[in-house]
Amino acid sequence: MLEIRHLVKVYRDGTRALDDVSFSVEDREFLVVIGLSGSGKSTLLRSINRLVEPTSGQVLWDGVDVTAARPAELRRIRREIGMVFQQFNLVRRSSVLTNVLTGRLGYVRTLPSLLGRWSVADRAEAMANLELVGIAGKAASRADELSGGQQQRVGIARALMQRPRLLLADEPVASLDPATSHSVLRYIELLNRERGATVLCSLHFLSLAREYGTRILALKDGRIVYDGPPGDIDAARFREIYGEDAVEVEIR
Repeated sequence: MLEIRHLVKVYRDGTRALDDVSFSVEDREFLVVIGLSGSGKSTLLRSINRLVEPTSGQVLWDGVDVTAARPAELRRIRREIGMVFQQFNLVRRSSVLTNVLTGRLGYVRTLPSLLGRWSVADRAEAMANLELVGIAGKAASRADELSGGQQQRVGIARALMQRPRLLLADEPVASLDPATSHSVLRYIELLNRERGATVLCSLHFLSLAREYGTRILALKDGRIVYDGPPGDIDAARFREIYGEDAVEVEIR
């Protein structure tokens, strides 16, 4: 189980990105975090694995206080937490296969990985994960030769290499067209349903959140304004989350 207790993040310029955020996530849930740009979605997800250091509060993963973990313990915790980024975060000049193999860095010695000396088992697993996301044929291609949707599939395959129990997906389809967005989210859904990973995924659009999430958490100005089933967000709640001028057709 993941527990967030009274999480606060104040940036150096005084921006209060998270303001006393508390909630818990059961194992195998697919929780979608929604809200406008600047509502705190990315800060929340990145605080969970401490890519962003919270100002105060606690993040507990299986009862372990992530916020208090020392470097060695934090590395161990991060092995179980995969992450998919909005901007893909691939090594653009490296091959697709090499990018996927970097998902094993938390489990292997540094020198062999730097020299590209991956085990036969790791290479086989990387190819299997590329097959799973439908781009095994691109294994030898450079990452920057791929389309945006293909690059995001590489990011998912890389996350799969960690064999994550928790997956954080930070706006994974923000720069993709609608058809590609559904394709990427289906792979994340597969990780949740077939491999049993708990998923926290931030999205802009309620239509996508309702289709893929088992539960929705909405942020506004760093505070939780909704936490519940996707189907319970009516027009009034939609305007509370997105503002009075928001187009209500998004709730359909």
